[in-house]
Amino acid sequence: MKTLLFIGAVFILTSCSSTVKFPVSQLVPAADISAKVQKQGGTNYLVVITANNLASSERLSPPRKYYIIWVVSESGATRNVGHFRQKNAIQTEYKASFPYKPAEVFITAEDEEALCQPTGIEISRVKF
Repeated sequence: MKTLLFIGAVFILTSCSSTVKFPVSQLVPAADISAKVQKQGGTNYLVVITANNLASSERLSPPRKYYIIWVVSESGATRNVGHFRQKNAIQTEYKASFPYKPAEVFITAEDEEALCQPTGIEISRVKF
């Protein structure tokens, strides 16, 4: 009985989330990037983006300082929501909660951190 309850709880928790893989980037082809969106109660959504083997943005041609993460809402508004904090190229993760459901997430390589609109090279993009 406990096993059935545990399996049911796991199913319910995972059924409210979706995980998608970003397409392979021409600029950083070794990078394996995925995004998971999970509803958190009311209208909030948790977004977790994991990047494995993502080369330093300074190794791009031309070199950049940051990998900026952009979220597009269902209404079409594009927002700079932060950047990867790379400690090494093995794995980096970005995690944030939003008061709206993301429709799209994309990553650009930029020289500035606090941009209102993307101006740099697009690394990859995924739709939910």
